[in-house]
Amino acid sequence: METRELRYFVAVAEELHFGRAAERLGMAQPPLSRAIRQLERRLGATLLERTSRAVTLTDAGAVLLREGQAALDAVDAAERRTRRAATSEPSVVLVTKAGASSELLAKLLDAYAAEPGAVAVDVVLCGIAEQEGFLRDGRADVALLHLPFDSTTGLDVEELHAEGQVAVLPAGHPLTTRRHVRMADVAALPGLPLPRWPGRDGTYRDGPGPKLRDHGQLLQLIMLGRACAILPESVRGQLRDNLATVPVVDAPTVTTVIAWPPHSRSLAVAGLVRAATRL
Repeated sequence: METRELRYFVAVAEELHFGRAAERLGMAQPPLSRAIRQLERRLGATLLERTSRAVTLTDAGAVLLREGQAALDAVDAAERRTRRAATSEPSVVLVTKAGASSELLAKLLDAYAAEPGAVAVDVVLCGIAEQEGFLRDGRADVALLHLPFDSTTGLDVEELHAEGQVAVLPAGHPLTTRRHVRMADVAALPGLPLPRWPGRDGTYRDGPGPKLRDHGQLLQLIMLGRACAILPESVRGQLRDNLATVPVVDAPTVTTVIAWPPHSRSLAVAGLVRAATRL
């Protein structure tokens, strides 16, 4: 298969509409339809079921969509990393979620800077659920991820830190007088819904909570008495006086890991990982 064919198929499979896929690809619909039929003939498999009203994926099509997305990500990553390697000033790109692991990140950057042969580290702060995509598609060389929220499938990782979680509430809320709470206590608070974060596909689950993309938005809503949250306990160092925390005893442990592509041969990435594991 050619990369061009994969891009055509993935566009149709994601849109489930030939017209929208053609518009997304900047081409006419007839040649797109011909290209998909040619791909099906070459593979000897029906990838899409077409009717006058809908386009749906077959089992074979679902497999090619999953594999094709990964293959295209790998191609894009190879191009981006090659372009970075060709620059005159060596550097490594580290991506992390904005507002998360701030103290750990500061210590890591200081520790790596003291390494012999350390290069410049470009730090990218992204929104919720975005740092994994940055690493997989080559926009970053290494990432700080958080289990169980981020997927590390297919990546090399080293565990750095594990911590419990706390409920973040407006200061003076009655729940803040308790020594600890449970997740059900927080979820049932009237007028203080838990936020909804985008999934890996960028969509939000159904529910009453506000749709958010970063911790700055969340903390402001909590201060206004419009939301609450369950966050890693390290967030305490970033809170103002008008916010309070209570330990959540049954919340899952959050493990911070440093992750990188398994095929990486970057000396800068190796040095950064060594510095992280020594902290």
